[in-house]
Amino acid sequence: MTRRRSFGWPITLATVMIVLIVALIVGWILLAVATSRFADYRIAFLAVGTTFLVLVLVGVVLYLIISLKEIALNQRQANFIDSVTHELKSPIASLKLYLQTLARRTVTEAEQAEFHRMMLQDLDRLDQLINHLLDAARVDTEPGEQDVVDVDLANVLASCAATSCQRYAQPADAVAVHASPAIVRGKPIEIEMIFRNLLDNALKYSGEHPQVTVESWINLRGMVVTRVADNGPGIPQQWRRKIFSRFFRIGSELERKQPGTGLGLYIVDTLVRRMRGSVFVRSRGNQGGTVFEVQLPGRAAAPGELQSAPGAGQSESEYPSRSA
Repeated sequence: MTRRRSFGWPITLATVMIVLIVALIVGWILLAVATSRFADYRIAFLAVGTTFLVLVLVGVVLYLIISLKEIALNQRQANFIDSVTHELKSPIASLKLYLQTLARRTVTEAEQAEFHRMMLQDLDRLDQLINHLLDAARVDTEPGEQDVVDVDLANVLASCAATSCQRYAQPADAVAVHASPAIVRGKPIEIEMIFRNLLDNALKYSGEHPQVTVESWINLRGMVVTRVADNGPGIPQQWRRKIFSRFFRIGSELERKQPGTGLGLYIVDTLVRRMRGSVFVRSRGNQGGTVFEVQLPGRAAAPGELQSAPGAGQSESEYPSRSA
């Protein structure tokens, strides 16, 4: 079942505030009338009235906070619509141009091959956008226990690194993976979504010559820690808490150079919390770039356990377990 934004809390708060205001007005009127006859109870009346007034003030503050959050969400949704519209129109316009060119004039075989290559790239761009939107819809559904299995994390990291390098036309050594043998329990597709989005972001924002490092180990608390570090421009301190919000992207959509929908890190945060883990972001300091750290419940892989799993053994363990 898809989660929907609930209006129950704001409506309940508004109703309570109205009741309190009416009760406060009636109370003050009764106090004014009864002051001469019940002077001994004046302090009690004042205490009750003051309590009601404080509750109304608290309600107004809460309602203001809710309103500000809704305004911010509406702004992010507007940015999301702008970005998705741009992401849809650009490849469609490009495809239309290539098809019109092929239909209206004769081109050489070399030009046809180049047109076909460019059209396939545009289709791949559309396919990535649709998959991203489907991923966002999937994480907003109620989690189930079906398909939860033991997953070889090192194998997933190696697979995601290869896929991301291919997607962004980067050499295989643009992403260096150093992972200890570890098992995390969850849905393979969701674990893949977490690290695919982090690696896609790292490659997308690292410029022409990305250098991305992925390290994974098990700390003393039994958590599987995975760090994804890039050599991009970094994320300013004031935005590091907001980047995991749905539809949030730094800057204006009209001035943005990199494509995106503002859903990738929201997907990461939602899935990590669903697996009872945590995700952090920090700067690399003087080295420049950003480090994302994901901590998931897990355990060290038993000897011979990974060899029996399908597709295991593709990522060599280079780092021993360590604490953090």
